[in-house]
Amino acid sequence: MTGDSYDVVIIGGGPGGYVAAIRAAQLGLQVALVEQEHLGGVCLNWGCIPTKSLLRNAEVVALLGEGRRLGFRVDGFQADYGAAVKRSRQVAGRLVKGVEALMKGNGIAVVEGRGRLTAPGVVGVALNGGGEVELTARHVIVATGARARSVPGVAIDGERVITARHALELQERPASVVIVGAGPIGAEFAYLWNVYGAQVTLVEMLPRLLPLEDEEVSAEVERAFKRYRIRALTSARVAGVETTDEGVRVRVQKADGAEETLEAEKTLIAIGVQPNSEGLGLEALGVVTERGWVQVDGRMRTAAPGVYAIGDVTGRLALAHVASAQGIVAAEDIAGLETHPLDYDAIPRCTYCKPQVASMGLSEAQARQQGYDVRVGRFPFLPNAKALALGENEGFVKLVADGATRRLLGAHLVGPEVTELLPELVLARSAGLSVEAIVRAVHAHPTLSEALAEAAHGVFGRAIHMV
Repeated sequence: MTGDSYDVVIIGGGPGGYVAAIRAAQLGLQVALVEQEHLGGVCLNWGCIPTKSLLRNAEVVALLGEGRRLGFRVDGFQADYGAAVKRSRQVAGRLVKGVEALMKGNGIAVVEGRGRLTAPGVVGVALNGGGEVELTARHVIVATGARARSVPGVAIDGERVITARHALELQERPASVVIVGAGPIGAEFAYLWNVYGAQVTLVEMLPRLLPLEDEEVSAEVERAFKRYRIRALTSARVAGVETTDEGVRVRVQKADGAEETLEAEKTLIAIGVQPNSEGLGLEALGVVTERGWVQVDGRMRTAAPGVYAIGDVTGRLALAHVASAQGIVAAEDIAGLETHPLDYDAIPRCTYCKPQVASMGLSEAQARQQGYDVRVGRFPFLPNAKALALGENEGFVKLVADGATRRLLGAHLVGPEVTELLPELVLARSAGLSVEAIVRAVHAHPTLSEALAEAAHGVFGRAIHMV
């Protein structure tokens, strides 16, 4: 069966693919979007959005547990995890409908099926309803994302040994769980399940939780998790996982060589992702991959003429907002507009456990390794009026600046709602503004954002509300 001809065919309808489709359509291009499952991809359906919905429920549950400190009492309170999961699915479903409306409103043809490049400018689609169709296009954007990877030798069965996607489908929280990997996904599920009463153990191969964050940030989160009685084993490697009738046995080798067997109802594997690049016909057209990751330039072009790639499949930063930004770059390049390659050092990174973590750019250690004249400004949330009013005053803001140019190199925040505080700092970094620009910007009182100004003052040793 022969389909229509388009200016752009996009394979994958996640946050990279559907955003690229909208931007291309806005620029007057005829666009088709091929998606095998649900529009919105992993992020909207089985990742970012449902987890944040569940974490919001967890925050409320935790708050109600602190009634005595805040001056109220709740009798007979029961937390219904299944109801929280149902709400998370409703939130995701509503957003999927929103994306569907955006496709229709922008005149984008949505083709439901699995797409692959069969020849230059030709995308063959095995339709979900049966049969096949060929779409021709001047340009193709590969936005097929990535999937969870497992520990070598450990089979994911979806029942006892699960990924985040399986975890989001659970109608009951596990009584006990071993989480392998203490990055953002591991930390978020650890906090969520702990609030709902699960016994949680985190196992991390590297020396600290959230190992890609600034060391001081990791230490703050580790202290908080210790207070929550979340057990954390760092510098520990999983030697094997055995499933039993009751659950799982996870063998862990510690840094000192000792081995410990952890028993739990389930184990969540959260050690990263691998690209969905196989079976797409990429290599036959000259697309270069490295360990499966599609190689692209600053305009998101692959080595094959007319073929672009965006999102997790490129192996840059596996974040939804990165995929969206890359999608806009690709669409604008296809339309002939001047494009600006992304500055990946200015990309915000967020973890939504409690305390929240937000970061951008170089850590203090990275800045020193690269030879900068490092100046650091820190300000804790403890004296921040809004944080005190919220009853959440743990954490701090840490800014890393270059003493020679006074420009912001990195920002590292841990504390209440810090994921909402990054845009000002990302803008300062992207625009090449000096730290003085943050100082001069008047921040409303009382707000958490005042901690940004105080930390910026602190770069020069003159924070106002700290001796």
